Amino acid sequence: MEGSAAALLGVVALFVLLLIRVPVGLSMLIAGAAGIALIRPQAVLAVIAGETFAVSSRTALTIIPLFMLMGSLTVASGMSRDLYLAANLWLARIRGGLAAASIVACAGFSALSGSSLAAALTMGRVALPEMRRFNYDKSLAAGAVAAGGTLGILIPPSAGLVLYGILTEQSIGRLFMAGLLPGILLAALFVLTVVIIATLHPERAPRGEPEHAPGKRGRTPAGAYWILGLAVVTLGGIYAGVFSAMEAAGVGAFLALLAALARRSLTRDALGELVLSTLRACGTVFLILIGAYVFKVFLGFTGTPFAMARWVGDQGWSGPQVVALVLAMFIVLGTFLDGFAILVLTIPLVQPILTSLGVDMIWFGVMIVITLEMGLISPPVGLNTFVVKVVAPDVPMGAIFRGIIPFWFAMLAMLVLLALAPGIATFLPQAMFG
Repeated sequence: MEGSAAALLGVVALFVLLLIRVPVGLSMLIAGAAGIALIRPQAVLAVIAGETFAVSSRTALTIIPLFMLMGSLTVASGMSRDLYLAANLWLARIRGGLAAASIVACAGFSALSGSSLAAALTMGRVALPEMRRFNYDKSLAAGAVAAGGTLGILIPPSAGLVLYGILTEQSIGRLFMAGLLPGILLAALFVLTVVIIATLHPERAPRGEPEHAPGKRGRTPAGAYWILGLAVVTLGGIYAGVFSAMEAAGVGAFLALLAALARRSLTRDALGELVLSTLRACGTVFLILIGAYVFKVFLGFTGTPFAMARWVGDQGWSGPQVVALVLAMFIVLGTFLDGFAILVLTIPLVQPILTSLGVDMIWFGVMIVITLEMGLISPPVGLNTFVVKVVAPDVPMGAIFRGIIPFWFAMLAMLVLLALAPGIATFLPQAMFG
């Protein structure tokens, strides 16, 4: 079968499998294996075995389970709730303080977990009941948690940046440093969005008296200091060159375990369940990666990436035009596909094009992750909105989607800002690595 026809058939088969709710990893594995069988039948078993072993034995991917474990330990020990209480104490006097505290807490939790869904789920369970108690507008409360949760794949340690670095062979340490300032700035834009909404519509974010807010005794909960300390040690160690990103993951997980034990909030049974849940989550991630790599090999056999690069070259498009087109594609795909799957499926197709046009792949990695964040809260199938729906089943989906609109435009503003001032993303990597 001709390469282009086989590629089209494989993509159609993939989407059909996804529509009938076959798990993403299995969908890509089945579609990729079937496509390889059409083109090179003798290579099917070799590709499946080879890619499975290659993904499973890739040392750089140990970052993912270690940071997942670190995030789970902060939840099990109650440190994540302490972080929210501390953020609420710090921001109690500003308009929309509870919603702003939810975003700050999501940003802090993201600095440990690297997962958007985990950040939205964890902070949603803590923050939404508090905002409901103070009669916050349901759409604002849900939108703040859903948007704040997206920071999990931008603020390092970011699983999205880890995977992007592996796919593009870029330094994960550089990517972590590139995502730090944009992540902090995006969190600040989210807080500014909350303040603007609360100022224009005070009834949507009633001002609670500081003495009635969580943390009313005026003392910052100790768990917040533990989390801030872990973030400083892991990210500061990378920036100072004390250890690599992979070593930082191990150090962070070990320190999180010590913190949980010191707080006497972790039993033997709880630790066993926590490790098992982390392994299950990692198994899902690795299945997605294996399936995506098999599907990538199939696309390589069809010659599609090279054909696309030639076609773009023939059109005479500039680097910024191609970047804008790719970002728009990522936003659309992010509404219904897992971010890992999108990265593995599309980066091998677009990287040769972008590299030939002189696009900085570190800067582009930050831009891509922000567009994935936008997809996570974009209708009709933004994944983070469904996480919030699980936490708050009484809030209609329409209200959740209305709540995320202002934050979506804040992300768009961040993309424009990075396009106009790429140094926001590239300054720290250049200062650290040269």
